[in-house]
Amino acid sequence: MKQKETDVDAYVQKIAADRKKACEKLRSVIRQSIPQGFEEVINYGMPSYVVPHSLYPDGYHCDPKLPLPFVSFASQKNFIAVYHMGIYANEDLMNWFVGEYPNHCSRKLDMGKSCIRFKKIDEIPYDLIGELMRRISVENWISLYEESVKR
Repeated sequence: MKQKETDVDAYVQKIAADRKKACEKLRSVIRQSIPQGFEEVINYGMPSYVVPHSLYPDGYHCDPKLPLPFVSFASQKNFIAVYHMGIYANEDLMNWFVGEYPNHCSRKLDMGKSCIRFKKIDEIPYDLIGELMRRISVENWISLYEESVKR
């Protein structure tokens, strides 16, 4: 779903009715679980949780005017996606998530480098997403980003 919203509430309000509740619940789980310091914004057209410039003035290496991204979610054409940069940057976290996923969902994991795709919205493992959010603090993410992503 391509949107040009600048506000997360407006983004969520425009999500198709059949996915709106799932996205609202996903947003709620992320907001309740993500460590303090991350800020909710629209980034790259999606609801995102970023390290603000006030905590990391360098910003994102691809575009330093943007804050350092960490997690985003979006209602795409055929699925709801969670984009988690920590999974991309931390092999141990990726292995933990891949290993834990079958304990929370009977469907095969559909995943890219940082993208977790949920085609069956009634089977989103919200508890697992919440646990994933709690695993990296702002400080840990900045350190991991500087070690493995920013080169």
